[in-house]
Formats: sequence, C-alpha cells, structure tokens
Amino acid sequence: MDKIAVTKEDFCIAGDAFRFTENDFGSIPLSFVYGGRLVSGIPEEFSPVVLERRSDLENGKTTIVITGRNAEGLEIVAHYNEYRDFPVYEWLFFLSNVGDAKFIFGGNEEYKKKAIDADSSENTPVIENVRVGGKVLKGSSPVLYHGNGDVCTDMGYEMMKDPVDRELVYAPDFGVSCCGAMPYFRLIFNEYCVNAAVGWPGGWEAGFIPAEEGVELYAKQKNFRAYLKPGETVRTPRLTVMFTSGNEDRSRNVWRRWMLEHIVPKKNGEPIKPLHCLHTWLIDGKEEFTGVTEENQLFAIDEYIRKGLKPDVWWIDAGWYPCDGHWVVTGNWWLDPERFPEGLGKVGQKCVDNDILLLLWFELERVHVDTWLDKNRPEWIIREPDEGRMNVPSFNLLNLGNSDCLEWAVETIDRIIKDSHVGIYRQDFNFAPANAWRSADEKDRDGMTENKHIVGYLKLWDSLLERNPGLIIDSCSSGGRRNDLETMRRGIPLHYTDVGYGVHPVKQKQHRMMFEWIPYFRAHAQNWDDDNGDYTPGAHQPVDEYAYHCAMAPALTSMIEYYDGEELFAVGKKMVPVWRRAAEYMLSGDYYPLTECRKSNEDYYAMQFDIPEKGEGFVQVVRNTKAEEDVFVLRPVVDEASDYCFENGETGETFVESGRKLAEGVRVNIPKRSGIIYFYRKQ
Repeated sequence: MDKIAVTKEDFCIAGDAFRFTENDFGSIPLSFVYGGRLVSGIPEEFSPVVLERRSDLENGKTTIVITGRNAEGLEIVAHYNEYRDFPVYEWLFFLSNVGDAKFIFGGNEEYKKKAIDADSSENTPVIENVRVGGKVLKGSSPVLYHGNGDVCTDMGYEMMKDPVDRELVYAPDFGVSCCGAMPYFRLIFNEYCVNAAVGWPGGWEAGFIPAEEGVELYAKQKNFRAYLKPGETVRTPRLTVMFTSGNEDRSRNVWRRWMLEHIVPKKNGEPIKPLHCLHTWLIDGKEEFTGVTEENQLFAIDEYIRKGLKPDVWWIDAGWYPCDGHWVVTGNWWLDPERFPEGLGKVGQKCVDNDILLLLWFELERVHVDTWLDKNRPEWIIREPDEGRMNVPSFNLLNLGNSDCLEWAVETIDRIIKDSHVGIYRQDFNFAPANAWRSADEKDRDGMTENKHIVGYLKLWDSLLERNPGLIIDSCSSGGRRNDLETMRRGIPLHYTDVGYGVHPVKQKQHRMMFEWIPYFRAHAQNWDDDNGDYTPGAHQPVDEYAYHCAMAPALTSMIEYYDGEELFAVGKKMVPVWRRAAEYMLSGDYYPLTECRKSNEDYYAMQFDIPEKGEGFVQVVRNTKAEEDVFVLRPVVDEASDYCFENGETGETFVESGRKLAEGVRVNIPKRSGIIYFYRKQ
C-alpha cells in the first residue's frame, strides 16, 4: 500500500516554482498588461515590502502579505499561504487605485511616504490579462487530468486525460465556476503530480502551456480588461497548487487529506459529521416546498421521530416565502404570513430541542419580476438585455456588487437565520450571469461588474458565518455549478447536482469525481429504474437496500416520507446505521476507486475507503441492474503481509482473509440490482 503521509520529498518537489522566496519580489507569480506594458511580479518601481507575516497555528499555515505601489498610485497586494503540514502554496492578488485614499496598510516609513506621495484622483491606465501563475513546472511526459463539471445533464462529471503537447485552455460556461469545466486539475508527470485549483466563483480561465522541460500554468478571470477608478480595488482568482510524489492514488489522497483538514468548513471548530436529511417533499401535492406550513412541519418531524428515523437535518427548500404557489417567484424574502403567521421560530425551536439542524433555502441573486425586490429596489437589479439573453425573461440578477444591496442582503438573511434558528443556510443560483454582467460593464471596464459581484458574494457568506458561529452553508447552483475552491472554503455542496438522483450509474460517475476532489457531499437514497432494469422517464421503485448502496456519500437523504408505512421505515432503520458507519470512513479515510465508471447499468461498481493509520476501512461492491457477469473479482488495496477480518455491514457475518489472497482477487457473487459492503480491520 502506497504511503499517504506527507514526506520531505513532497515539499522538495515544489522547489521555488510557487513558493515565496524572501525579498524576491520579481518572481512572485503575477503578470498583467498595464497601459500596454507588461508587468511581472511586483517590480522595484512599486517599492515592494513584506507588509505582514502571520502564523495560523490552528490551521497549520503561514500567511504573508506583500504589497507595493507605483508612482501613479497603482497598488498591488499579494496574499500568500504556505501550509506547514502539506506541500500546498496559494496566491491571491488585489489591485487598487489608491486614489485619494490616505489609509496605509503598514510597512516601513519609506514605503508610507512613497504611498502618500502616490495618491491620485486619476483613473489608472487599462489593466488586462491579469494572470496568477505563469511558472514552469518541470517534468517529463505531462498529462492533464481534468473534468467538465456539472452541466445539468447526465453528461456532466466526466473526467478526461489529455497529453500537454499543445496549449490547453479551459473556462466554464455562463459565468458559473463548475459548468462545462471543473476548476480542479491534476498534472501528471513521470516524476510526480501537481494538483491545482482555481478559486473563482465566476468565469475563470486556466491554461497549461508546453514549455522547455515542463508545463507553464496560469489562472485568471476570463473576462477582464478595465481601468480602475480612484479608490477602487479588484481581486484575482486564488490559485492553489499541491506537489506530491508517487502515483495518482497517492496524489488524490494527499489532496483529500488536505481538503478535509484545512478546507472543508468546520462546525464550532469540529469536523462536520455525517448528516442524515429528511423533509416533506411535494407536500399536499404542491410543487417543491410551497405546501409547507408551521403545522405540517411540526407534525412531520414528530412522525419521523416516532417511527424511528430522526434526522440530523430538517430540510425546507424552495417555496416558504410569498410566491403564489410557484417556488420560482423569488424576490420576497420573508416567511409567508398565511402559512407561517408567527414565522419559522417554532419549527426552528423544535429542531433545536431535538438536536436537528434546520436547513432553509434561499436564491437571493435571481429576482422575479413584480416581487418586492423588483419593484422597490430597481437600482439593485441588473436587467439582462433581450439580445443574447440566457435566462427566462421574467428573471434578472441581483447585483451583490452594490454595497447598499449587499448590506441589505446580509441584514435580511441574518435576521431570518436568527429568528428561525437556522443551522444550515442553503444558497441556490439557477441563473447564468455572464451576459447580465457584461451588459452592465462600462466602456473599457470589461469584467468589473463580475469582479465586484464575486467579491460581494464572498463577503455575504463571510458576514453570515461571522455573525452566526456554527452556521453551515450549503452551496448550490442548479446543482453543482458553483463549487470552486473559494466557495468550498466557506460551504459544502449538499446538492451537488440536479441530475439523476435515482439513476444509479449516473450517480456512480458523479460520486467518482466528488470523492476525488470535494470530499463532503450528499446523495439521495432513491430508485428510478423500471422492472426491466432500465432507467425510463417516470420510473420509480420503492426505496430499498439497493437505493442506499447507491447513495453512499458523507451526507444522505432518505427519500422516505413521514406518512409512509412501516415496511419502508424498516428499510431506513436498517440501512441508515450502515450508511453512517461507512460515512465516518468516507470523511477520514483514503479513497480508492476499484472500477471504472462508465454510467452503464451493465457494469459493477466498487470502491474502498482505508485508514492506514488504523488498519481499517470498508469495501463496497454494487452490481447494477443489467450486469450479466455473476462473479466480480474484488482486488482491494491491502498490505499483502497482513490478514484482514471482514464484517458484512448488513448481516454482521465475519470472515478472515489474507492480504496476499485479497491482492490476487477474491470472488464476489451477489444478485443483479444489489450491493454489499464489508467493513474490515487489519489483524
């Protein structure tokens, strides 16, 4: 079994490619064109200095802030993170026109004097092609592992490998960061691997360019060419790079360990536990959650508890606000007084009293015509032009780049969170913003509207987290279209797709990518296959053990309704403990995909999670609905010199097998449309 623990070799691989070398300001990985002139690093004319150095012992990283300002008043501020326990380096930049501002961030007296002398009331020259990176990573036979993200069809979550024998450039569609291209990459050399991620919730671009002895890597905001007005600041995407020795399995799992340790948000300082979610879907036959009332929510929670399925999360999705029975009518952000005359406080308190997190859905950025926001705050709305319109005409975009709008958003949502005892703030985004952003840009200000919106979006989340300690944020954008690394620092994707909840081979492909890059996510225990083993529109089978086997993820929704009979509840009560036990390994173990995922119901699907430090984990095998081979040969990742004790997660039956025999392959024989999970411990 390959060693996963970080070694000195991992840190040595990076060399000086992305690491900050003290006082070597010219090699800082930034470049841009400024008034037609190329600027690289932070040149001497900017009088660069290290402004701040802070060690975050709790989060195991050192942050260095570097700044410089030229005679025209353009200021560069670089934020550099270097992790002490992982070979990870991160760069984020801010460009400012100091204008008439007299506030100086710090630095020595000489720097302060130059900064004050540089104050100006003029616009900067046009700034364009702002790239983070531009460093050459040396290695042989480079191959790029990349994906297409969530495209709202079953064609999403595809991962591909391409040799870097030509310039490869990727960018997402429609201005959402994970649609059409994923901002997560693995560059595989013969000698080592590099994991890279772009942190930008809008339209980014990443390039991989063949270079002498290696590959040059950069990231940027795709659409940006603008001058800065006095006092104005823009930010770049954050570029994160990780260097790992060894093979792809090792590189994947070093990334997962770093994500779980440093990026996946904590709740009150502790890792978020596996979450079992329940709700009232289409209550009284009404769409989405437009039928929820105080009375039926209190009753349903009690019924679930009485029948033996107490949730960790009580999920209230779209439709709790005044919307005339149509959840898409967004823009009235208060509780519907007819259904919640006293607000949501009683439901929230019921959740608190039973140690349940109340989740509440919002879609703040999409504004329906004739709602309160549309009629009362038109200056906050970006109205997408009809020409080139990508969205339904009745929807427009709330401009989070407007400071008054952002303040209103923070205050409004914060008040609902507090009054309703909300434990999980869920933000959706069923909108393609690129065209709206472009339409609002002034001449020679391309990308400014997007840049300010992204800054506002991140500030909204930061403000809610600061005001509500312990709050969890759920990221959604028509599923998983906005799960870049900057967003994932603040939230988790409890709804990573709108596609295929009950189409098991599609889910297997989706999970394959999620486990690889974003280790905390949720799945539905649901079946959409017919009696012939096909997935046809309208087909549904009752929730059974197979549904749970195909929904193994760190968070889970049992699609069992509070009014269902004891037979379905018996399935849930049997399988939720199995899922919960497995989920603990998913959030602490190394991940090994043991089969390809081709989205075919004729395949087997198998995976393994292993904690080598403890010598334990689990393996799972699923036989899809039309997999004809009666025997599957399972080859888990093991220590061949040890014996392993296996326990069937459903029956409790145990057996012991040698590592040598396991490495050679053991035969698994299960029926079609079934799964088996074995928990193991090394003897």
